[in-house]
Amino acid sequence: MFAPMATPCSTPTAEHFLPTTRAEMEQRGWDAVDVVFVSGDAYVDHPSFAAALLGRVLEAEGFRVAILPQPPWQTADAFREFGRPRLCFAVSAGNMDSMINHYTANKKRRNDDAYSPGGRIELRPDRATNVYAQRCREAFQGVPVVAGGVEASLRRVAHFDYWSETVRPSILVTSKADLVGFGMGERVLVEICRRLAAGRPITDCRDLRGTAYLLGSKETLPQHEWHDAQCDNKTVELPSFERITEDKVAFAEATRLLHHETNPQNGRRLLQQHGDRTLVVNPPALALDERGMDRIYDLPFTRKPHPRYQGEQIPAHTMIKDSVTTMRGCFGGCTFCSITMHQGRAIQSRSQGSILREVRQMTQDPEFKGHISDVGGPTANMYQMRCSRPEIEAKCRRLSCVHPTVCKLLGVDHGPTKELLQKVRETPGVKSVRVASGIRMDLARFDDGYLEDMARHHVGGQLKVAPEHTSEKVLNLMKKPATSTFDEFAEKFAAASERAGKEQYLIPYFIASHPGSGVHEMIELAVFLKQRGYKPRQVQDFIPAPMDIATCMYHTGIDPMTMQPVETVKKLKDREVQRALMQYFKPENWFVVHKALTEAGRKDLIGSGPECLIPANPPKEALAARRAGANARGGDPTYVHAKDAGVRSHGGKPRRDARRR
Repeated sequence: MFAPMATPCSTPTAEHFLPTTRAEMEQRGWDAVDVVFVSGDAYVDHPSFAAALLGRVLEAEGFRVAILPQPPWQTADAFREFGRPRLCFAVSAGNMDSMINHYTANKKRRNDDAYSPGGRIELRPDRATNVYAQRCREAFQGVPVVAGGVEASLRRVAHFDYWSETVRPSILVTSKADLVGFGMGERVLVEICRRLAAGRPITDCRDLRGTAYLLGSKETLPQHEWHDAQCDNKTVELPSFERITEDKVAFAEATRLLHHETNPQNGRRLLQQHGDRTLVVNPPALALDERGMDRIYDLPFTRKPHPRYQGEQIPAHTMIKDSVTTMRGCFGGCTFCSITMHQGRAIQSRSQGSILREVRQMTQDPEFKGHISDVGGPTANMYQMRCSRPEIEAKCRRLSCVHPTVCKLLGVDHGPTKELLQKVRETPGVKSVRVASGIRMDLARFDDGYLEDMARHHVGGQLKVAPEHTSEKVLNLMKKPATSTFDEFAEKFAAASERAGKEQYLIPYFIASHPGSGVHEMIELAVFLKQRGYKPRQVQDFIPAPMDIATCMYHTGIDPMTMQPVETVKKLKDREVQRALMQYFKPENWFVVHKALTEAGRKDLIGSGPECLIPANPPKEALAARRAGANARGGDPTYVHAKDAGVRSHGGKPRRDARRR
């Protein structure tokens, strides 16, 4: 077991961190490093940041590791900072996919980057893994390049790319990396480094679980066997890159095959032809046990940004600096979510002892104010939940343990979660403990005591939940529970909050433009929101992330699990309509909502009745917004009189005022 820092300090110096410059490397007495970890994120030595976590893991194994955070990528100069690494470059775009990090659902450039100092943008390139890997090649020829992280993991096979609206090949083709380590990479990266340190070539790592690689046109497929699980050592061939580019049915078939091979205990090796080369995707890495999780999270993190960022906050760190990760993975299997494909379906939990050691360490920090912002993971109330029949779990290929119903073999006991939260809030120096991860309503309803504890101790006025939609059709496509589950949960939470003497509210998240969701389904959602008094301030728009089942639906119009057709919206105008319907109450959306309701035959929702979504006549704010929008587009004076903009109506044709000549 690795001991945490003995004396946490509020302003740790560079020596407390892994080196980020040659000068810092030399201060350690090193003339070179074993591994250079290239990251698209700022370097924050906190276990929630992948570069820090993997760097500490390698350090604990005796390797010399340097972090190259957000290097200038226009040339290879920055990639030579530490000289030639003895073993390899480890490349990651960061905690987020770089395209999702950079662009909204409408493909507009975002104005900030939560993982960069000061929230500044343009400190990493688009498709950062490709660019970084290529610069590593240029910097030092012959040094192995291992790509990993969410971006590489979700692009390990040929995939649909939303931002170019094309099917792109495996990231191994575009990045020219030697290996991709997909999923959570601690175990595989350590083993790769051990083998390279022993003088073995990178090709000798091709038998490792959790890796993918490209065979050369003249190489033969190696015969590897995995005897550490229920894998039958068979190989599954996916439709080729060329075929799925031309045939959407083949794309759906590839998606179905891929997702059924994600259980590490029975997942098989995958092949996919890319021209004259063969992509090989080995079975996923096995889940870490409790001891393995503790070993990682007990490493000596400072929990601080590197001193190089003095004076600039890193928004993501500000948000999570006082949070504690308790587990990984998710067995929900939501079709629009990438967590299962990256972290895995099996819940991997830390021990109470490890979590409480981290909490006690936090309380020793002079900057800690006593308030823990979150205790959880992808889902807060899946801690220590597993299948009650391991022998069945090893054979199971079900994509969700909770849809269409909660599996009868799933252990849904909230006892460990309740006990953990109680011990955390009773730790000396802790004043409050919030749960901000969001919770599964379909699990929480099994334990009223958990809801009582949440309402009384762990909700700061608002609790995030994710019903996502109200249409039964859409919810089934999402693999989400029925609306009745949300109503039941909301009623129980309100009652528990009242008993606790607190005025608290649910913050439900809903998605617009998900496959299967048309105007009629969004009207149904708008009516639901009106009836229950919800007015979402922000709209969560569906973004087709690589490899997700819902992304396949978006691209092909086919549900890959049933091969049945699915309608989806793709045009920007149609997506705007769905967002407006979810925010029907905003005056500026009146014209869009009015048109949608009229065309859908739902004029009964227009008027002054209590069930109506919008009034019969546009409010002043709607007219002002319409006028402003028309002026911004150059105006259409046939219906907008914009005197102040110098455009007037004359015989139905625009005539510019002399002031604008």
